[in-house]
Amino acid sequence: MGKLVLYGVDASPPVRACKLTLAALGLQYEYKLVKLLDGEHRTAEFERKNPQHTVPVLEDDGQYIWDSHAIIAYLVRRYAKDDSLYPKDFLKRAVVDQRLHFESGVLFQGCLRNIALPVVYDNESDVPRAKIDAIYEAYDFLEAFLGDEPYMCGKTITLADFSIVSSVSSFGDLAPIDGAKNPKLKAWLARISQLSYYNQANGYGAKMLIDILKEKIKRIV
Repeated sequence: MGKLVLYGVDASPPVRACKLTLAALGLQYEYKLVKLLDGEHRTAEFERKNPQHTVPVLEDDGQYIWDSHAIIAYLVRRYAKDDSLYPKDFLKRAVVDQRLHFESGVLFQGCLRNIALPVVYDNESDVPRAKIDAIYEAYDFLEAFLGDEPYMCGKTITLADFSIVSSVSSFGDLAPIDGAKNPKLKAWLARISQLSYYNQANGYGAKMLIDILKEKIKRIV
């Protein structure tokens, strides 16, 4: 096994999805903080690692991988003792992949990033109500995905749970989960938060992002 290095920031949901996966696999790694607000991700040195200049980036023995979904799938394929987190069965894997694409395109890009970027980088203090409504629509889909199972893809935890919880746990007071409307989703979040490594890998970073947004957002309009 080569030396693993994860580049990122704790407030980033995609970085936290990687940290959850690394923890679940029991992998040792070096964590390097990237100072995004200082532009470290746009230096020539960083762009050689990732020309998209995004975090997370995983370095494994001198090779670089970016995009959290690519990273976590790679980690399981390369280092997991079994395939429970990312099943080899074609149909089971397709279900996990669907949830991962949903997290990437809808939860993270369509909901969270759509709110956070103008707030953090453009100092916008008002968030349109439509952006909050989009989160609640996503919650309804997640409720349907869960069905009668404890996890997003069935009876056991998978990479889909790690990816989805990294975004869902970041909305906080912006879009609190209504236990009457989405009881399965609320129970799922409580279930994931009981993992022994949850706070270290995700909980603290989620609170960091929640606090940043809470400080900057003044109104929902």
